[in-house]
Amino acid sequence: MSEAALVLEGIEKGYNRGKPSEVIVLRGATVSVARGEVVALVAPSGAGKSTLLHIAGLLDTADSGRVRHAGRDMTGLSDRARTDARRADVGFIYQFHHLLPEFSALENIVLPQLANGVSRRDADARAQELLDRVGVGARAGHRPAQLSGGEQQRVAFCRALANGPKLLLADEPTGNLDPATSDQVFRALMELVRETGLSALIATHNMELAARMDRVVRLDQGRVV
Repeated sequence: MSEAALVLEGIEKGYNRGKPSEVIVLRGATVSVARGEVVALVAPSGAGKSTLLHIAGLLDTADSGRVRHAGRDMTGLSDRARTDARRADVGFIYQFHHLLPEFSALENIVLPQLANGVSRRDADARAQELLDRVGVGARAGHRPAQLSGGEQQRVAFCRALANGPKLLLADEPTGNLDPATSDQVFRALMELVRETGLSALIATHNMELAARMDRVVRLDQGRVV
């Protein structure tokens, strides 16, 4: 049996530990994502889903518990090792696109590839291929300000997948869009995820979108239920 793409086991996370202002965000949260599986993480605002995603993607560390990517224990890695693992294996998508405004759509997807040692020629070809697959290939030369919200988010999807990650983590990826655009963009995201065989953990408030994923888990009072 192959290892799960992601395992979070007993994740504890708090802030201002030991102080009167102490806030406990995660209380033994445990969740796994199988290879090729798309899991919806549903939680109200402030429930800790962003914190859980950051820990899963090695952007933050837990106070206790274990994080495994494809069977590899990521707990206790050095900052450099965490950065290398994150760059190689994880793609991130946020509610806001966070595209670099001075660069074109194509260039925004090229840059992470160049940072990963890919040649400019190959990076350009990969970026254009991804843009074509989500239906915005004709907008490759446009800067973010010249794109609609839905187009901006599709470019952000492409950037997240530019280096061929094994795991996609998305935090309300359509939360900043109107319902019609949200549906179109989510459909494009799911098609891309399915085509590439990615594993994904996607946080959302939208139960209709969550129901279109393989499985739904809920974060309640710091625990996954």
